[in-house]
Amino acid sequence: MPRYLISFNDGAMDHIPAEEIPQVGKDAHAVIQEAVNAGVFVYGTGLERQQASIVGTDGVVTDGPFPETKEVIGGFVVLDVASRDEALKWAAKIAVSCRCAQEVREVMPDPETEAMLRAAGR
Repeated sequence: MPRYLISFNDGAMDHIPAEEIPQVGKDAHAVIQEAVNAGVFVYGTGLERQQASIVGTDGVVTDGPFPETKEVIGGFVVLDVASRDEALKWAAKIAVSCRCAQEVREVMPDPETEAMLRAAGR
């Protein structure tokens, strides 16, 4: 089955009043539990609001993203579902629970990595 990355941008939830955040967390975890129960949840989490580090091919580490970068990922979920339509339905549930729009992208399969994981018992 294909995997899909469902994500939202950092700051996408800034419009939510502080007193509503606990309920947003409960609602989001309820959708995650539903995905776990459906057997489609792979992994997901929010990302700390922090400046990233960029590691170049030469090993040099620099600060990033650059100031002109307007959007960075604030959180994501990876789901293993049968179709894009199913991923979009899950994204809609996540959008409602998190109270922000979600971006949906299919993750490219990598049979070699999958074989390595199987060989490692994962």
